Amino acid sequence: MLRLFFCFVFFVVVLLHPLSSFASHTSDPTVSLLQNRISKNFSKKFCNAIKNGLSKDEAMTSALIKTENIASFSYNPQKKWIEKEDLANQISIKVINDCGWSFGLMGKEGIDYFKSYFLEIYDKTTPDKKLSS
Repeated sequence: MLRLFFCFVFFVVVLLHPLSSFASHTSDPTVSLLQNRISKNFSKKFCNAIKNGLSKDEAMTSALIKTENIASFSYNPQKKWIEKEDLANQISIKVINDCGWSFGLMGKEGIDYFKSYFLEIYDKTTPDKKLSS
């Protein structure tokens, strides 16, 4: 009987006071919306630069600087929660889908290549600034 009582108390305590967990900020819809807006903006600037005859390096640098200027003046406090890797992945997918064929990149291999290329140029172009913070 005593054992049954302790089991009952234990289950009541567990059910009424569950373990707390911390939600990830990146699952916040406003973070996703801001990240989506940044990736759309970058893709549009990059693809337009490619269409206007700039080299891939010139288009990348130009799009990074223009997108950085827009993001740095954003008053959205959620920008600090954007992960650079996630943003780079989303940008890569958007660029490859929008205009990757024009410079020979398609599919998963194209996305992976563009992501590593983006991160390399990003670190060289904006060493002190962070697009996502």
